[in-house]
Parts: sequence; structure tokens; C-alpha cells
Amino acid sequence: MLKVAIVGASGYTGVELIRILHSHPEVAVTCVTSEQSAGRPVSEIFPTLRGRCDLVLENLEPVGIAEKVDIVFTALPHKAAMEVVPTFLKMGKNIVDLSADYRLHDADVYGSWYERHLNPELLPEAVYGIPELRRAQISEASLIANPGCYPTSVILGVAPLLKDKVIDPRSIIVDAKSGVSGAGRGAKVDGLYCEVNEGFRAYGVGGVHRHIPEIEQELSLLAGDPLTITFTPHLVPMDRGILSTIYTQPLGKVNVPDLVKLYDAFYDGEPFVRVLPAGTLPSTAHVRGSNFCDIGIAVDDRTGRLIIVSAIDNLVKGASGQAVQNMNLMCGLPETLGLDILGIYP
Repeated sequence: MLKVAIVGASGYTGVELIRILHSHPEVAVTCVTSEQSAGRPVSEIFPTLRGRCDLVLENLEPVGIAEKVDIVFTALPHKAAMEVVPTFLKMGKNIVDLSADYRLHDADVYGSWYERHLNPELLPEAVYGIPELRRAQISEASLIANPGCYPTSVILGVAPLLKDKVIDPRSIIVDAKSGVSGAGRGAKVDGLYCEVNEGFRAYGVGGVHRHIPEIEQELSLLAGDPLTITFTPHLVPMDRGILSTIYTQPLGKVNVPDLVKLYDAFYDGEPFVRVLPAGTLPSTAHVRGSNFCDIGIAVDDRTGRLIIVSAIDNLVKGASGQAVQNMNLMCGLPETLGLDILGIYP
């Protein structure tokens, strides 16, 4: 039985990790931390855990934590993660980091979007944890940079098109919508009920959202050349879910049945990507609470554009579920272990 620590367990990704790992047959969550809530049972912070996980939240002491666990999930904000990850690595622990700190390969790029990186020497060691594209590398890694939620929906949505050179890589426009949980659990005016309810708004407009360099990095690797995208996120008054509508320009004549075959072949055997039949488009309601990414395809014959729609649960496939998927691969466990759960509907 693997002993697991969740560092930063009082946020939404933390509680989602506990929820998923509670049913994992090869894992025991033995340590949970929170700087703000140390000394309180985690079930007091999240009553859904009452009677199932009543661990007391601890202060973050990397050496002490590393001495009593096998795997560490760091569900911390950027910068906070890179302050503790080196200690866990030095003590021989496998780490799945849910922050942005190790997703970008170039420290200068990280610095231009976030701040100066504290341990850039670890960036080449970190593997970007999108299993559908990096399975072999993940299996050999000690440090996984768990992808962001928006990037997961976009990368899975267009990977087959770039890999098979179906589209002009310069043509990608992403219109993405997220539930409010994507902003985290911290109190912010923009996230208050009266600010969000009955409203629908764009934010991070004009190429300034921090997920852009992550998306461009991975799509450039798929395309074989540097590319840039137009990306506009929106906040939707729902708890969870991401729907990304991706507009592209094909390089030749395309039709939906052939594209569905292309996607089916690309994702053949992938347990958590569902390519929908021609004429069917995904909904966040159909992936809620699951680790699935549903992908639908349409062609606008009037404009010639190819449109991809992808849906994920931002807290599961967009965060904690994908983190557990990565942990399974790192530890040589069946990839679907603890994750083969259906979505919640309605």
C-alpha cells in the first residue's frame, strides 16, 4: 500500500484528490497539509469527508512529511510549490505537482508570465503529465508537471490535427469556458455569488492568460514548429467543467466522418478520451465528476473552418484525476486504477 501526502489539501484540487484516492485500492492518504487550517480535521473543512477521511491537517514541513510517505501531490499555488519540491526530490520521493511551476520548459518564459524560477535546473527533469501524449516518459519520471485545466482541454482537442498536419497551425483560435471552481477556493470579489450568478463574462482577454505559454509549448511540439494561438477564457456560473471550442483552418478538404476516424485512430485504446460520433457534440454535464475528455467535431462548410469542441471536468481530468492517472503510471499501477468512475448526471 502506497502512502500518499497531499500538500495543500484545503483547496478544491486537494479535496478532489482525497475523494478519488479514498477509493484507490493501492493507496492510503496518510498526510494532508494546510498552512491556514493546520490543526483542524480535513473533514471539518470539507464535511463530505466526514467519517471517511478525518485526518488532521498539518503544517507544511517537507522533511518530516517525506519521511513518512511514498508519493507527494503538491496542490499549491505557483512559487509555493517550487519552494518545497526540491526537498521532496532530494529525499527520493515521486512528486506530482499540480501548480504551474514545472510545466514550462524555459525558465525565462516562466519568468515572463509568473516570476523568477527558484530552481530552473529541475525543469528538464520535469515531465509534462498528459498521459495520452507522454505515457512512456511519465512512467520513468520522478517529477510530473500536471497540466493545467484549459491546456488539457485544448491539447487533447487539437493533437490529432497537428500531428497529422490536417490544419494550418497558425490558425488556432480557442474560445473556452470554465466553472467558478477553476479560480480556486480563496475568497475573491469576482467569485462571490452575486458577482457570478446570472452572469457570463470573458477574462484574461488579449493574450494575457497564464495558460497560453503552456498551450503553445505543447502544441508547438506536436506541430514541429513554434506556433501562437488566440485564447480567450470565460467564466460561467456553474461549479465545475470546461468547454473549449477550437476554431482551425484545414489545409485541404475535410469532412466530419473522416475526421472522426482520424480521432478514433489517434486515441485508440485511450481509457479517458471519448471521441463522439459525427453530429454529436460534448457537454460539461456528461463529464462532471469523471476523468473523461469528450471531443466532438464539426465542419463549417460555409467558411471552410474545422471546429473542435472538447469537454472536461476541470477538477478531475483538468487537475486531480489526471494527477492520479500520472501517479498510477509513475508507480507501475494500472492507469485507470481509482479513476474508472462514471460522471454524475444530472
